[in-house]
Amino acid sequence: MTKVITRFPPSPTGEIHIGNMRTMLFNYLYAKYFNGEIFLRFEDTDKERSKKEYESIVIDGLHALGLNFDHGPFRQSERGAIYKEKLLELIKLGRAYEAEDSLGGSGKAIRFKNPNKIITFDDKVRGHVSIDSSIFGDFVIARNIDNPIYHFAVVVDDMDMGVTHIIRGEDHITSTPRQILLLEALGGNIPVYAHLPLIVGEDKKKLSKRHGATSVSGFLKQGYLPSALVNYLAFLGWNPGGEREIYSLKELTEIFGLDRVGKNPAKFDYNKLNNINYHYMINLSEDEYRTNLFMFLNEEYSKLFNANFTISNTVIQNVIKPRIKKFSEVSDMITNGELDYFFKKPPVNYDLIRFKTDSIEKTKSILEKLKVLIGNISSNDWNTDGLKNNISTLFTEYGVGNVLHPLRVVLSGKKESPDPFTLSYILGKKETLERIDSCLAKPNNL
Repeated sequence: MTKVITRFPPSPTGEIHIGNMRTMLFNYLYAKYFNGEIFLRFEDTDKERSKKEYESIVIDGLHALGLNFDHGPFRQSERGAIYKEKLLELIKLGRAYEAEDSLGGSGKAIRFKNPNKIITFDDKVRGHVSIDSSIFGDFVIARNIDNPIYHFAVVVDDMDMGVTHIIRGEDHITSTPRQILLLEALGGNIPVYAHLPLIVGEDKKKLSKRHGATSVSGFLKQGYLPSALVNYLAFLGWNPGGEREIYSLKELTEIFGLDRVGKNPAKFDYNKLNNINYHYMINLSEDEYRTNLFMFLNEEYSKLFNANFTISNTVIQNVIKPRIKKFSEVSDMITNGELDYFFKKPPVNYDLIRFKTDSIEKTKSILEKLKVLIGNISSNDWNTDGLKNNISTLFTEYGVGNVLHPLRVVLSGKKESPDPFTLSYILGKKETLERIDSCLAKPNNL
């Protein structure tokens, strides 16, 4: 088999869309499966919109996801002499000609002399495709001899780089017949084509900003892990078969094939992405998790977490880690005050502390008994199970809610929080007893 060579040719005109990154990923996986190579080239012929900073965004995104290219980056803006040589060659062969004045009077536009025939190719995803090229007429391939348009430049590039497989979005399928005509005219080899299904949102419309983040940097800034993003993108339009959904990049390169790419639009499911991301998050080491989390802590909480290392680590493991599926969600927890009571003693909320119709006296009695039970728990039993076993002795006498509700409110100041066993365990015996005492200090206010 001829060495597989694929390419990724983004336009550096903005952030890299997640659909384009899916295309890059499929090109990467296919090339690596066959021990092939991948070219990165920037289609920057749109001089007004193409920017160097957007090139950097693309390259940074590829590196972040671990998708390394073998050659490049190349730029169409630097290959003008090659395109001009090929244009002159086609004109000399009588397969292209100078036509009407180009817009703006910048020279004669160059049109390809269409042989008006049926173009057929076997798409690895779409199957057999047949299009009558006469519908295109003699199409423009350059605005002038020094300014080729996309269809021509991309064909010359693919020939020059020896591209064997063109894997791209289905929106490019109408470009394929024109490009095959040009390849034939230039004496190039026809590559294998695979046009990937569209990516749509929950509303079955093309994925766009209205559905949420759509750029690679946007997802990374939300705290999605690169490994999770790669894993999820691989399943957008492709499936290896079976129930397994978690694959590393290396594992994907060992099983990927175009034969399992579907024809139907691929629905972008944020819930599924969140679940995959959660899997990768909880499998990070404690140091890795903490490092990623700190990127989303505000200055106040960064100081609190560093000043209370033991408590913060326990909060991370017992409260934050089970709750968030992307790291940015810790910002919401902070905004909602869901972490405040671990680092700041909450004022006693006397309006909430009584459970339903319980009297002041009953609530006080329960808290007094809780204080004794908690005070007697040994350091060896100071864990959520030990706390539960000791406190549960009051459940038969008073009721579960009657016992746990006032304890929760005393410790957190809130009606909703992690369970009192978790709260007590994280706060420690001394702090737990102090918070109970602070409530009992003013029994008449209950």
